[in-house]
Amino acid sequence: MSYDLSEVSREKRMGGLGGETDAREIRIIDLTDFEERRGEITEQLWAAATEIGFFQLAGHGIPLPLIDDVFARTEAFFALPEAVKARYPLVKADNAGWESLSQVRPSIGVPDQKESYQITRPHMEGRWPSEAELAGFRSAMLDFEHRAWAVAMRVLSCFADRLGFEREHFTRAHDPASEQYQSTLRLLHYFAVPPELQGVPGRWRAGAHTDFDCLTLLFQRDGQGGLQVCPGKEMAEQQWTSITPSSALITCNIGDMLTRWSDDALPSNFHRVRSPGAGEYQGDRYSIAYFAQADRDAVIQGPRGTYPPVTAAEFLAQRVAANYRANG
Repeated sequence: MSYDLSEVSREKRMGGLGGETDAREIRIIDLTDFEERRGEITEQLWAAATEIGFFQLAGHGIPLPLIDDVFARTEAFFALPEAVKARYPLVKADNAGWESLSQVRPSIGVPDQKESYQITRPHMEGRWPSEAELAGFRSAMLDFEHRAWAVAMRVLSCFADRLGFEREHFTRAHDPASEQYQSTLRLLHYFAVPPELQGVPGRWRAGAHTDFDCLTLLFQRDGQGGLQVCPGKEMAEQQWTSITPSSALITCNIGDMLTRWSDDALPSNFHRVRSPGAGEYQGDRYSIAYFAQADRDAVIQGPRGTYPPVTAAEFLAQRVAANYRANG
């Protein structure tokens, strides 16, 4: 079944400056004592996800010193000479490797001002920097990816409960040991704003878009802002809410895959990364995203059967093809 390209049509209408509002609350949900508080946490997650589609997690169990270390390794990777990074090019079919200035959003029609490095477990052969280039990088990233997976599965188990699936329904569909696994850890580097473009309105580090996956976990740095959300895909008036970055919190959002899997109960809302304004931090911005994308052979169908079944591979391939094109 072909992906409904009306989603891309909506995205093309989201390229304007729009307005900004702080009237929406981006809720912080504490996962401390998760099993003992599962029912309470489930209701909090469901309310935040259905009303805004974005929320932040505290008490997630990933130590801040470890997050700091992974960000330091991320910066070290992007500081490698371009010729070195080019030895590990992104292969889109595998969603693994390095790319720069190659992702074009339908909302703005120009490349996002960033480079990224994607880690997808079954497809990393020959795509890791060597130990001589970055000692310990591979083992640190695989450990961090697994920790992010564990947090994502906790959240998704709550949504499984609420949707009436078996608790491990989504966990079985995201199996790191499977060759069909396609969840991705993505290291991101948004370029510093050149002096001549600082304060110029209408520029984006990443154009307005929705994510393709089930659930995104985004790790950010204090003071490196720009992420904004606009709930409501059919909004005539674009009103964007900024999400305050925090090194200690994980920012989460629902993706298109989970919207379909939930029969549209869980919305995948538009977000973007705006360029900093006058007086704001203008330097390099780093973030790390974990995209929980169901295994290629997982079958996506909601509890009410609103949409016909489709494999995650088919769904994702169609969604990616609609939003990417080769640089140039």
